[in-house]
Amino acid sequence: MREQIHAIQKELGEEEGGAEGQIEQLRKRLEEAKPPKEVLEQAERELKRLNVIPPASPEFSVIVSYVEILADLPWAKLTADNLDLNEAQRILDRDHYDLAKVKRRLIEYLAVRKLNPEGRGPILCFLGPPGVGKTSLGQSIADALRRKFSRMSLGGIRDEAEIRGHRRTYIGSMPGRIIQELRRLGTRNPVIMLDEVDKIGADFRGDPASALLEVLDPRQNNAFVDRYVDTPFDLSQVIFIATANYMDPVPPALRDRMEVIEIPGYTESEKLQIAKNYLVKRQLQENGLKPEQCEFEDSALVKIIADYTHEAGVRELERQIGAVCRAVAAKVASGESAKVIITPDQVREILGPPRYVRETRLKTGKPGVVTGLAFTPTGGEILHIEATRYPGKGNIILTGHIGEVMRESAQAAISLVRSRVDELGIDPDAFKDTDIHVHVPSGAVPKDGPSAGVAMFTAISSLFTNTPVKSDVAMTGEITLRGLVLPIGGLKEKTLAAVRAGIERVIIPKLNEKDLSELPDEVKKKLTFITAESVDEVLAAALERVPGKKLHRVREELAHR
Repeated sequence: MREQIHAIQKELGEEEGGAEGQIEQLRKRLEEAKPPKEVLEQAERELKRLNVIPPASPEFSVIVSYVEILADLPWAKLTADNLDLNEAQRILDRDHYDLAKVKRRLIEYLAVRKLNPEGRGPILCFLGPPGVGKTSLGQSIADALRRKFSRMSLGGIRDEAEIRGHRRTYIGSMPGRIIQELRRLGTRNPVIMLDEVDKIGADFRGDPASALLEVLDPRQNNAFVDRYVDTPFDLSQVIFIATANYMDPVPPALRDRMEVIEIPGYTESEKLQIAKNYLVKRQLQENGLKPEQCEFEDSALVKIIADYTHEAGVRELERQIGAVCRAVAAKVASGESAKVIITPDQVREILGPPRYVRETRLKTGKPGVVTGLAFTPTGGEILHIEATRYPGKGNIILTGHIGEVMRESAQAAISLVRSRVDELGIDPDAFKDTDIHVHVPSGAVPKDGPSAGVAMFTAISSLFTNTPVKSDVAMTGEITLRGLVLPIGGLKEKTLAAVRAGIERVIIPKLNEKDLSELPDEVKKKLTFITAESVDEVLAAALERVPGKKLHRVREELAHR
């Protein structure tokens, strides 16, 4: 019967497609792929099984698919790195404005590769708000290294088999995304971007974040075992780059495996440079315009940034520039105008009235009202924290859509004020027959975090001492019941918000003094920083007049610093 099948296949011209020919072809492909010895042995065992399995059996096609994937994997294929540091720096500067820390880290990696070609690939994590260029930076890194690039979006994946693959016993099983991408790229040392690593889900199908622990460990991933491939594959030459907006949802074990590089939001002057050098050119090209047909004045770009965008990154800015370019394209295409110069008045005409009204500094100081600083996913904001009192039974009301941590900060601030009534010159009985209401405006926007503790303490102290807070001062910091001021995060974003609002002085925790070196020169020139270790120093710097001898002494000490 086999001879008859061979004869029929020969007459049909399919003798090369027989089982024996297919097995020999697979064996040849395997040898060309040059996998390790143990992989060859496993593949050979599977090929021997094919000799005794009828081609019509479902098991036959499963084994063929498995061996094909083994043969397609880049076991020995590597891309030659571009180790010219000057060329790499030029490419990074061409594609991205500023981001000096990220660029320096990459140049350091290239220098190490030059001195130690067998070094392991780093596991970087770019942390920052949306639209600051985290994802596009991965492509630039691949271009600078002349490596192949792949982007894997991890947002919303819930099945850990997406990372580790399925066992071959299941119908329709396949390798995980890592092995699939390496097979598609055909090289063992690409740049793989794991986008939105903080958006990974988890359910009854497993926890993909835990499956990434082996992938993102340079000491372990040289023998990564995908369930489908079922043999170790070396990932140590791959550069993995993760991106995240927040680190809170990322499990601590996964966070520990990555080198986190923060990419904060841009200042208005940085946005202007990005718009001039990158965004305008790209939008002109996408809308079919030539540079001589449309030109943006700097003042027009500043107006778009200030009145039509409200973000830390530049995505919305690019959309608004695109909207202006489309309006110009309509004029040019209809023959109405050969060249258009965009001015602030034309921006208003095309985009309509300003969309965003920014919070500004207080015009005058008033007891119980304090300017605080907040960090949001879109960058920094200023918050006017308000406190008022009225006859009651000593109740405390907190409003403004504030979270549990911020609510506890307000409770701690009230307790701290009540414990210092003698120092502040407050009547101890004032709290008995008085209700206190603390409100944080923009009530529809959720707010949380401990860094408003200092502002809440100052607002309540100002209210009960009937002393206004200086209108040009903003503050941030966490408080303890001992009156200490603890450090906070997001200092760059918060200080940028203070500059935008016209604030002149910012009170920050003493422990955040080390972070001042990270701030842009533009911010350092416009703001005066007052560092505080205790709430006494905060009150001495913030209140227009200080009650009590102790605060007078503290104010004199601050003046001598």
